[in-house]
Amino acid sequence: METRRLGRSGLKVSELSFGAWVTFGSQIEDKTADTLIHYAYEQGVNFFDNADVYAKGEAERTMAKAIRGLPREALVISSKVFWPTMPGPNGRGLSRKHITESIHASLKRLETDYVDLYFCHRFDPETPVEEVVFTMNTLIQQGKLLYWGTSEWSGAQISEAHGIARQYGLIPPSMEQPQYHMLHRHQVEKDLAPVCESLGIGLTTFSPLASGVLSGKYNQGIPAGSRATLEGMGWVTDRLQQGGVEKLKQLNEVAGDLGISMAQLAIAWILRRKEVSSVITGATKLEQLQDNLKAAEAVSKLDDSVLERIDTILG
Repeated sequence: METRRLGRSGLKVSELSFGAWVTFGSQIEDKTADTLIHYAYEQGVNFFDNADVYAKGEAERTMAKAIRGLPREALVISSKVFWPTMPGPNGRGLSRKHITESIHASLKRLETDYVDLYFCHRFDPETPVEEVVFTMNTLIQQGKLLYWGTSEWSGAQISEAHGIARQYGLIPPSMEQPQYHMLHRHQVEKDLAPVCESLGIGLTTFSPLASGVLSGKYNQGIPAGSRATLEGMGWVTDRLQQGGVEKLKQLNEVAGDLGISMAQLAIAWILRRKEVSSVITGATKLEQLQDNLKAAEAVSKLDDSVLERIDTILG
């Protein structure tokens, strides 16, 4: 497993990482989570992504159990803050109060003294960006987090936060975590990429397989027990309609011609971009994780002719 710098920071993260969204604390048992994390670590993955809102905090507790036997200094652990996790009007957002209380709660659930990466899980129009930047800077000085960043912010919002940090001599954001995959590409390529290059922001992208749509498992319909059949997962069906079965079948043909799986094609397509520091993958089964982690080997197969063929399919 190769590592990449997190933007212009000195931190090295594995180019493929493993995340807890949807699966940890809800879709899979703790024993399975332990197996997946230890296998990923053995393959060179060092970045493990989480958030306070995942499974109402249970995802962080599940990860804490799974990493107990691993050396903390070898891991890059993240969490996030924004969504409602506490009662009352201040139990959500990016106020100094909610950020401070949320990081303490996450550290307790994760059983660690600090998180390596801490993301503002969305932009908060009700909190001044100055308040967010100063709060993150304080938490870094206190040793409760090492790097801070954003998730699903626009290029303009990131630039504003970076400018405020520079104006007051504070620590600017180091990373942004956007959704990025073949069916959702323009925000990253048109809005975020120029900002990342200019400010040295590293991208840690999520949902590379569009919640399983780009894995190929839905090409012949929705199988029983798949994510699309779970309660509250109607957006998976929406992504199926967005991609179109015929388009997905054509992408599967490209993968077949290259001798790789459709999932590996989708992940490699993201890894080819220099702005991407790490692609966050997820899995419910060991064989899914094993397949995903082979994607890095497929990047070299994506020459100009293959990329042009993919662009034609995607439209």
